[in-house]
Amino acid sequence: MRVRTWGTAVAALGLAALGIAAPATAQAAAQGGYCDGEWNSHGRDGLVRAWDGYDCTGNLLGADVGNDYAWGDSSGQFTGDEYARPKSVMNSGYVGGKDVVAFYRTSGWRYEYGYVCLSPYELYADDLSDNWYTNNGGLVLNNIGSHQWVTASACAANSWLT
Repeated sequence: MRVRTWGTAVAALGLAALGIAAPATAQAAAQGGYCDGEWNSHGRDGLVRAWDGYDCTGNLLGADVGNDYAWGDSSGQFTGDEYARPKSVMNSGYVGGKDVVAFYRTSGWRYEYGYVCLSPYELYADDLSDNWYTNNGGLVLNNIGSHQWVTASACAANSWLT
């Protein structure tokens, strides 16, 4: 009988601790993550950004006002091995005209190998592990070959990052 009482007490204490922790976690989620903080810091400054951490954390891989034909070459804002490291991206470009960022699986802006689009109204994609390129192009996580600014009409219905 004592063991059962002791076990019940431990279980009740554990549930009470979870009850205290749950509101704090819910409050943190309601306030937003690091991408929200990055967005609040930069706003609409005309750039596309990428990080090697989820939720706009880790190293900033680059920030570009223009197009980048190949993330793995030595020109543009994304050079070296940045193409193999993105886990989150942000579109803080200006609204109007070519305001959507199209990310391509390969260099050269090649639609046929798969692409995804990030709307200026979506602001960011904080976890690329749940996004897939069109045309069975594979997982977007750690795999961006190039990007360019396009109009929304250049993006298929199944191509939008979330």
